[in-house]
Amino acid sequence: MSLENQELRKAGLKVTLPRVKIYQILERAGEGDHFSAEDIYKLLMEKGEDVGLATVYRVLTQFEAAGLVTRHHFEGGHSVFELARDEEHDHIVCVKSGIVKEFNDPRLNALLNEIAESMGFEVTDKTIYLYGVHKDAVDKK
Repeated sequence: MSLENQELRKAGLKVTLPRVKIYQILERAGEGDHFSAEDIYKLLMEKGEDVGLATVYRVLTQFEAAGLVTRHHFEGGHSVFELARDEEHDHIVCVKSGIVKEFNDPRLNALLNEIAESMGFEVTDKTIYLYGVHKDAVDKK
């Protein structure tokens, strides 16, 4: 049994061709790659797969509910997906090109924990999105 099939079954999802194809795209993504539903749809079309955009949205929502993917909502209504991972990381987003990069800085994490502790809190979760313009940015079309 393939890894995709095992992950889908473990998440309580029936193994279907669209689910496997979408999971494979997310799984093969480079570290730090984030895909919108439209990106995944375009990749499927390029491979000649007959999976509609509505199906891509539905499968991604099912994956999110099952804990297989994480959805990030960036400014401007831009939602992207990545496979859920255990390690914590933050994101920096280019407002010009839409490029998303991941980072994890232990110094920043320690400082945030110190700030929380000084206010009587223990950090249990965090989400940081930094926005800026990447040096190689080209306007999105």
